Amino acid sequence: MTGALVAVAIVLVVLILYVLSGIRVINEYERGVKFTFGKFSRVCEPGWRLALPIFQRIVTVDMRVTVMDVPSQVAITKDNVSTTINAVLYFRVFKSEDAIIRVSDYFYAISQLAQTTMRNVVGEVSLNELLQKREAIAARIKDIVDKETDPWGIKVTSVELKDIQLPENLQRALARAAEAEREKEAVIIKAEGDRIAADNISLAAQIIERTKGGMFLRTLSTLTDLSSDQSNTIVFLLPFEILKAIERFGPAD
Repeated sequence: MTGALVAVAIVLVVLILYVLSGIRVINEYERGVKFTFGKFSRVCEPGWRLALPIFQRIVTVDMRVTVMDVPSQVAITKDNVSTTINAVLYFRVFKSEDAIIRVSDYFYAISQLAQTTMRNVVGEVSLNELLQKREAIAARIKDIVDKETDPWGIKVTSVELKDIQLPENLQRALARAAEAEREKEAVIIKAEGDRIAADNISLAAQIIERTKGGMFLRTLSTLTDLSSDQSNTIVFLLPFEILKAIERFGPAD
């Protein structure tokens, strides 16, 4: 009788250990995909969940937004310029069972799909479009990858182009072109300033000419400015208006 009780106790201990070994903890940000005899059973919510060893297993899936660094890819633009480009992709799993059942390794699959899509999209645009419309190109890559990964239960939320590297000789050529453009703008601005200054000088000369005593006042103003420097020797001709003014103070006939 004692031997039977010991045997029962051993069986109970083994059974308890067996059950305890099947307890799985699923965190709040995870979902558990449960398989029974190799078949999908159900999706387990966060908490303590039981999966009987040998007969059942639970695969946890992270439901948070995941950041993926898309490796640098050599891509040729529509106008045959070789570029090296990399990006960052943000995605999340919205249907955990599809992410496990429909694709063997969804993280690797998304990475490969993003690399291929990035090369294809870059090949459809010119270099200028690639440099000037980065956001639009990133949005197009995002739309394509999101559409392809939707059957896997994955939502691509954003794609950002990190860096676009050009050949060194092309970088120098673009730098020279940018410098020439800046010099052209500087010349245009200077010419516009000279034109405005000339117009103002012409207008001022017309006003002085029409104003009685205007030339006299202008001459006095110029002399005042010159006299501020003691080292200057001033030689000037009296304007006709000054001579006429002096004549009025001369002796009367």
